[in-house]
Amino acid sequence: MVKTVSSINELRSLAETFLMALSKKPKVDSATLIGLSGDLGTGKTAFTKSVAALLNIDDTVTSPTFVLEKRYSIPQNTILGTNFDKLIHVDAYRLHKGEEMRALDWEATLADPRNLILLEWPEQVADALPSDMINLAFEYVDDGVRRVSGDYIK
Repeated sequence: MVKTVSSINELRSLAETFLMALSKKPKVDSATLIGLSGDLGTGKTAFTKSVAALLNIDDTVTSPTFVLEKRYSIPQNTILGTNFDKLIHVDAYRLHKGEEMRALDWEATLADPRNLILLEWPEQVADALPSDMINLAFEYVDDGVRRVSGDYIK
C-alpha cells in the first residue's frame, strides 16, 4: 500500500495506523524488524520519532548515524497494546556489509521478541537481515510531501 503525507501530523497518524496494524500481527519468537529505506531527508527518522512518541517514550529521539544504534525503553502504559519492551533505532548509512552489525550484538538483538527494531538504510547490511523483515520505503515527492509504501501501510 502507498500513502502520501504532507505534514508531521499526517506522518504521526500514519505511524499510529502502522503500529496498530503491527500490534495485530501474530506473535513471533524473534524481534520485529522494520527496514526503513529512502534517500536522505525522506522522513525515516521523523517516522521513528513519531513511533517513539506514540509508544510514550519521553527521550529525545535523534538519528543514530554516528553511534549506529540507540535503545529506548517502552513504558508499559502505552495505549497501543504492543508487546515490546525496547525500541531500537539503528542507522546503517555508514556501514557497508552485514558483518559490521556484530558490534551491535546484532544476533542477540534480533533474537529477542520484545524488541521493536527500526533500521534505516537496510540495503547497506542486507546480508545480515532476516527474510521476514517488514519493509517501508520513503520517497521525496515535493517540499513537505513524502510518499510511504510497504507492509502494514493503510
